[in-house]
Amino acid sequence: MKLHVLSPAQLIVSFYFLAVSVSVILISLPIAHKKEVEWSFIDALFTAVSAVSVTGLTVVNTSETFSTTGVFILAFVLQFGGIGIMTLGTFIWLLMGKKIGLRERRLIMLDQNQTNLSGLVNLLKQILYLIIIIEIIGALILGLYFLNYYPDWKEAFLHGFFASVSATTNGGFDITGNSLIPYANDYFVQFINMLLIILGAIGFPVLIEVKNFLSNQTEGYRFRFSLFTKLTTTTFFLLVIIGTLLIYLLEAKHFLADKSWHESLFYSLFQSVSTRSGGLATLNVPDLSEPTLLIMSVLMFIGASPSSVGGGIRTTTLALNVLFLFHFARGNRSIKVFNREIHEEDIHKSVAVTIMAVLICTTSVIILTITEPFSLTSIIFEVTSAFGTSGLSMGITPELSTIGKCVIIFLMFVGRIGILISLFVLGGREKKSNFHYPKERVIIG
Repeated sequence: MKLHVLSPAQLIVSFYFLAVSVSVILISLPIAHKKEVEWSFIDALFTAVSAVSVTGLTVVNTSETFSTTGVFILAFVLQFGGIGIMTLGTFIWLLMGKKIGLRERRLIMLDQNQTNLSGLVNLLKQILYLIIIIEIIGALILGLYFLNYYPDWKEAFLHGFFASVSATTNGGFDITGNSLIPYANDYFVQFINMLLIILGAIGFPVLIEVKNFLSNQTEGYRFRFSLFTKLTTTTFFLLVIIGTLLIYLLEAKHFLADKSWHESLFYSLFQSVSTRSGGLATLNVPDLSEPTLLIMSVLMFIGASPSSVGGGIRTTTLALNVLFLFHFARGNRSIKVFNREIHEEDIHKSVAVTIMAVLICTTSVIILTITEPFSLTSIIFEVTSAFGTSGLSMGITPELSTIGKCVIIFLMFVGRIGILISLFVLGGREKKSNFHYPKERVIIG
């Protein structure tokens, strides 16, 4: 099929399929593995999709499977998936001296959830520069600090480099073999990882606006943050705070019962931040109580912010749904927040995304309860983790059947490209109706 007949959404999905195919080949190279490692195609496909979608769910132990070369290959794939197909693609086009035309700009606009075509190339340049700078600083800080943990500087900086890439892209992969549990009592490592996870998940437009705000501190100049930045930042940090409080309260008489106040605080805070899309953990997830696991499942279902490295329905979708319910209950036809009025089309999108996400996740849970021998809580946790591209797991991933792995692969892929693009793929090109039928009211509720 010729590319010009594909819609922008279909073209982006094709690019992500291509990225997965290339990633399967790269991580299947003999130099990427340690000797005597068994490696099936479904394992390679699962790992490739998990890396491209920056999820972190894996059917193999990363530290025991990949060689040093393989670690760098995996970090490259995480970078490719985290920053986005169109960001890196545009950067390559610019290096080759090619002009970014209207069709390419439409692809960028859709991939980055933007609403207009102006300033897109500059946006992608800033995204690329910001992420690389954040990762370099994170790698240097962690690499120097890990000299306290590892015998030589090469190993320390390898762990620092991979940890920085994994946290910033919210990849959820680790080369310790045990996530961040070895640093469960090291609050500095946890703080740096939480900071990197937040910077990757809060949304690229937010980072760019903060950068512009800091660089425009001139007398008499008043910088105005956009509604998107105000809404997503407020929702993002409210979710982190609420998640921390709920985990702390629910685990006070369970996992945290014998922990000091600062241990309890960091355990609760880190797990709450990680549910945004980070996928790293400082504890064994199965040790948590069932109510906590369900709360974390809800948080992972919500996911990170739009135009970020994370998945899920996204923070602004939740915010618009809550605002819609609040204003609808009060009889308001328009939704106002931060001295701005929300566009009606954005409300429609948020409702459509939520309904579709619930349908996809519910269907996946039903399928896995039929094909897998695990508890319902474990399955719900795995499904929401895959959809939210979080990567947290109760340890059932390696034991999934081939059908179960395929379901999780689908969820990770949809979680990365987003529900809206998935819907646009099914719908094809946008069509404008040239006629209307008479309107009629329908009884609701």
